[in-house]
Amino acid sequence: MTRSSNPQRAKRINTAVLLMDKEKSTAKVAMALAVQYGISKRQAYRYVQEAEVIGKEIPVPDTKIAFTVKLSRNLVQTLRRHAMSTGQNLSDIVAQALDAFLQDGRRRG
Repeated sequence: MTRSSNPQRAKRINTAVLLMDKEKSTAKVAMALAVQYGISKRQAYRYVQEAEVIGKEIPVPDTKIAFTVKLSRNLVQTLRRHAMSTGQNLSDIVAQALDAFLQDGRRRG
């Protein structure tokens, strides 16, 4: 069994929310999800349950891709220490830093 990505999960939950607005039968919504996405009825029910709890559509995150850069050893060590102390992963820290840098550049530009 393959675990769905965050964008897939969000899309499936959003589809369940939309289907629940039209169809009040949980079983019919789950069956429609299973057919549409080629997943088991059991997994479809999990998405329906999440949609019921959330109660509205959720943002679909952008798909992540690998991006290789070379950084100094000291910077990488500092980054890893920061990751350990904050409980964040390296990708999230770098993405936040780059986003802040690019946002700052837009304000100055």
